[in-house]
Amino acid sequence: MPELPEVETTRRGIAPHLIGRRIVSVTLRRADLRWPIPREISDVLPGQRIDEVERRAKYLLLHTSAGSALLHLGMSGVLRVLPPDIPAGAHDHVDLLLEPTRQERERILRFTDPRRFGCLLWQPAGTTHELLANLGPEPLTDAFDGALLWQRSRGRKAAVKLFLMDNAIVVGVGNIYASEALFAAGIDPRRAAGSVSRPRYERLAAEVKRILAWAIERGGTTLRDFLNPDGAPGYFFRELSVYGREGEPCKVCGTAIRQAVIGQRSTFWCPRCQK
Repeated sequence: MPELPEVETTRRGIAPHLIGRRIVSVTLRRADLRWPIPREISDVLPGQRIDEVERRAKYLLLHTSAGSALLHLGMSGVLRVLPPDIPAGAHDHVDLLLEPTRQERERILRFTDPRRFGCLLWQPAGTTHELLANLGPEPLTDAFDGALLWQRSRGRKAAVKLFLMDNAIVVGVGNIYASEALFAAGIDPRRAAGSVSRPRYERLAAEVKRILAWAIERGGTTLRDFLNPDGAPGYFFRELSVYGREGEPCKVCGTAIRQAVIGQRSTFWCPRCQK
């Protein structure tokens, strides 16, 4: 599943081709993805100019004066900017036809989602969609820090990894980056969230910011070419310390990395470096 750096990479990839361009038409090849696609996508979105492309948590919003198209990539979704004559495949569910500009000819924004766990919804202007209403702060803003984690964790018995992945606490810290940040901070992911001290949460918050920023600058753990008609991967960048490395030696101390399932997600840690 795409995590925050992958979604931010997608935003940065498509935004220059969308901002300031009017949507000429919308082609829906399905009436639904994870949820039914609302009528406003077909009735209101055509004719609107895209003023901004925003990421909130793992959602992308195409803002117009009438409202915002709200997209989630699900587990397998991809957004690409393509010439309009590229034939649609079996999993190409949505095309937004964009007017030409002086710099670029007519293009489409194509949403491809083989597993159909993504979504395309509508947020009327001046409102906040219910999916966004109760989200915590963005991890790369000043609203997220160690004091917040410490305050919100008091009395919590759930594993600190699950706590860190709770979108009501902080958004977008998914499975890969939670494992990596906890390793960098030296915290055992199985520890009760309420048992972690404030100084250790301060270090954890700093590592979350550092690792996410590092991943974004390198295109996340996977980067796709947003102008490539076949959607083939551009390159894969994986310099992960613990995630996916069960049984391999820790890069710091040489101890074998362990793996367990916490909250139905695979978790990786070093039993010597993380306490």
